[in-house]
Amino acid sequence: MAETLTQGPSPTPATLLPALGRAGLYGALVVLALVYATPLFVMVITSLKSLEEIRNGNLLSLPLSPNFDAWIKAWSGACVGVACEGVNRFFVNSVMMAVPSVAISCLLGALNGYALTKWKFRGADLVFALILFGCFIPFQIVLVPMASVLGMLGLASSTAGLVLVHVVYGVCFTTLFFRNYYAAFPSELVKAATIDGAGFLRIFWRIMLPNSLPILVVTVIWQFTNIWNDFLFGASFASGTAQPMTVALNNIVNTSTGVKEYNVDMAAAIIAALPTLLVYVLAGRYFVRGLMAGAVKG
Repeated sequence: MAETLTQGPSPTPATLLPALGRAGLYGALVVLALVYATPLFVMVITSLKSLEEIRNGNLLSLPLSPNFDAWIKAWSGACVGVACEGVNRFFVNSVMMAVPSVAISCLLGALNGYALTKWKFRGADLVFALILFGCFIPFQIVLVPMASVLGMLGLASSTAGLVLVHVVYGVCFTTLFFRNYYAAFPSELVKAATIDGAGFLRIFWRIMLPNSLPILVVTVIWQFTNIWNDFLFGASFASGTAQPMTVALNNIVNTSTGVKEYNVDMAAAIIAALPTLLVYVLAGRYFVRGLMAGAVKG
């Protein structure tokens, strides 16, 4: 009798099915995560192997004697064109290109979104429609006119020229993000500040921008990822020592002379991907929050 009481009720199909469903779901997620992470795993372990081990070993086998020689060579000794100085210079170029491009395009997008929602003028909807149209213009269409403009401004084949290109192309997206976010922002706060004598810029700096952190994170992540990973604009509007990291990586991987060093190629690819990976790891959880914050109205 006591043994029967301690055992409790036996599981029924009604209780087993939800548990099995959860187990199946988690199992499928684990399998998909492993499949998704396999390329990165292969890149990392290959970058830690010697060339002899890569030739004689298995693609998924762990390195017998891990070392960072390939990373050191990729950073400071790999041949990019005729110069064998590594990717460090081009990495710096990408930083110098991405940081001002993201900052300027986000600031302009915030100002545009603020003006189009809280200081609406005659024809504001038409202006927004034209800006929105810019989001759908393919990269290839703007190559020739942009090259002409950069030539007239004296910014061809320079990092400053790439900054201008990315700001002009990215301001359409940043305006869209901030406009949708500010459309749901209480207009009463702006009206109250206007009654108190605050002007356009003061309201923007003191009220709008401090309350824009969710959409600001979204916009920064979006812009930084697109700008850092861009290859077409970098290959078209920069040359020589002004080329960004993506162009240098392409030159290393696609070189047709000498011994093919797969470990160096993998190390260079990981170095090129690290900034965007870190951005998503550190701020990725705020990305969806920011998108949902601007999805209520607009």
